[in-house]
Amino acid sequence: MPANFRLSFLLPLSALLAVTGSAAADRPDPGVLKLAPLVVTGAPTRQPLIVTTDPQAPAQPVPAHDGADILKSIPGFSVIRKGGTDGDPVLRGLAGSRLGVQIDGECIFGGCGNRMDPPTAYVFPAAYDRITVIKGPQSVLHGPGNTAGVVLFERDYRRFATSESEVNASATAASFGRVDGVLDARAGHALAQARVTATTTRADDYEDGDGRSVHSSYERWSANASAAWTPDDRTFIEFSTARSDGEAAYADRTMDGVKFARENYGLRLRREHLSPVIAALEARFYYNYVDHVMDNFSLRTFTPSMMMPGRAVSNPDRLTTGGLAQVVLTPTAELKLTAGLDTQRNIHTLRSTANETTDAYGAKSRIRDAKFVQGGAFTEGTWTPAPGRRLIAGARVDRWQVTDSRTSVMLSMMSPAPNPGAGRTRASDLASGFVRYEHDLAARPLTLFAGVGRAQRFPDYWELFKNESAATVSALGTRPETTWQLDTGALYHRGPLDFSLSLFVADFDDFILVQSNYPKPAGMTGTRSAVITRNIDASTLGGEAGLAWRFAEHWKADASVAYVRGENDTDSRPLAQLPPLEARLALAYARTTWSVGGLLRAVAAQDRVAVNQGNIVGQDIGRSPGFAVLSLNASWKAGAHARVSGGIDNLLDKTYAEHISRAGGAIAGFIQTTRVNEPGRTFWLKLDLTY
Repeated sequence: MPANFRLSFLLPLSALLAVTGSAAADRPDPGVLKLAPLVVTGAPTRQPLIVTTDPQAPAQPVPAHDGADILKSIPGFSVIRKGGTDGDPVLRGLAGSRLGVQIDGECIFGGCGNRMDPPTAYVFPAAYDRITVIKGPQSVLHGPGNTAGVVLFERDYRRFATSESEVNASATAASFGRVDGVLDARAGHALAQARVTATTTRADDYEDGDGRSVHSSYERWSANASAAWTPDDRTFIEFSTARSDGEAAYADRTMDGVKFARENYGLRLRREHLSPVIAALEARFYYNYVDHVMDNFSLRTFTPSMMMPGRAVSNPDRLTTGGLAQVVLTPTAELKLTAGLDTQRNIHTLRSTANETTDAYGAKSRIRDAKFVQGGAFTEGTWTPAPGRRLIAGARVDRWQVTDSRTSVMLSMMSPAPNPGAGRTRASDLASGFVRYEHDLAARPLTLFAGVGRAQRFPDYWELFKNESAATVSALGTRPETTWQLDTGALYHRGPLDFSLSLFVADFDDFILVQSNYPKPAGMTGTRSAVITRNIDASTLGGEAGLAWRFAEHWKADASVAYVRGENDTDSRPLAQLPPLEARLALAYARTTWSVGGLLRAVAAQDRVAVNQGNIVGQDIGRSPGFAVLSLNASWKAGAHARVSGGIDNLLDKTYAEHISRAGGAIAGFIQTTRVNEPGRTFWLKLDLTY
């Protein structure tokens, strides 16, 4: 970080910290908007199993630049780091397609067979108004197979009363060359409105606490536009489109991502209050196309190897189209029902070259390897038999069909084998559902809840097409995964105190495990190591607890703890890729126009491991030590339209890595580490403007 930038940052921060010693005599100005402390442990849970957070609110650590980055501030979430961006979010130890991700109600899937681009890689959080997390299989409204839960990145829509306009902008600067910019503008009148959002973010390679550079630079941009017609208070018709692209260096593998192009079109129609019984009708249609390119020379020094002797390029893409139609019914004042149909169609293709110099990938034809088709029907309702008592239940059925178009399977870059599943189509009918009871105790501001959910998940692209099975080179026969889960807990809110507790226990039939370094015969007498997909029986238990306490005027303490424990019941060993016990403690002091605070994050050691076992993102590589990280933050409301916030993350310059992070790769010019280490001491400064 340049010395002049560091000095310019530290001077205003030091001034803010110094004010705390003489602020006791300050008196709030009733004409000034009260400033809330920065969000440091995730938004408080106000509804059972549902967390809603504002992605545009200042937060510590440094403001998020992708979808996974912002989710890690919510208790129960972890992130599998691969570099500076595009980590995979993990909820309660479950990753990949077990965690549903929707962007404005649309499904999006990455193209990379090695998970360079999970769905959250295509999300810049500040471009959205709200993030909603539903934990566990406790809703059927947002697509199939959401075993761990579902994450919804959403934009708010409303009909303008008169001619209105609004502009929000922000800029972030941080250590290691990090620069972000966001512009969000909307304008319109009662009949029509438009919205445009543009984002950009970049960063250089960061350094860990020991000063070692990590191959982690990235650049990203995105643009979203929408136009809506609102002829009356009951009708909303919107057309939207989005474009984005970027590049990212990775510290865990032999290739980097040099293209992350996304193209999107969406149409949404909603009509409300059609009759006393029909509260709303809604239909959505969407088109999402991602074109991803990775190579071993554009963002790193080209070093020939036995696996990749030439300048290699891989270019997968994925086209996802789908839609939803649903009706909201209110047959009685006590009953609300939502019923509908949804569908999605995925086509994945691939083209590649082992030597771009002599055999350019762009001249090759794309070859389809997989096609998925899903259709589902669902219904979910809430019955309120008495004030403070709610019964929520839902059910859905899904028809899945997948076609394997591969004539051969690549055992390595240069070693194909005939595909025993070539041309085969398989189908499955799956059923999911849940029931949950919530009870508000009248004598106390306390809500108790308990729910049982069942989710059936069809194997995803990575489980079926990226890996082999134990018996053959094809994993197309992998069975669907079935989960039974009990969720229970309590919410308490009274005056200055908020408390939430959520506990779960889950049982998995045919849990889909990914196992690396699996020995297989090669040639007449040799062996080779393969990555396979196999079904096992497994179980997990754990939970999250959160406490927010305004224990004195201007002071607030936040604390949270999250834990998950899992067993591979088939192999009688721990379930792999589970994060260890984690606790967070935050303390903030807030006046009417400024605040200061700190965050202590402590993570326990993890010695329950299953080396070479895990999920589609990564496998366990061994035990990991515990660590604690201290961070500071401050913010200042500079009038009605501007806010400045800043902080120092990892104040003590700790060298550490998350247990579930990917293993560090051997990259020319960089020191290889056991895991991909987290950034060292990081300074950041953010300006928010609103008109």
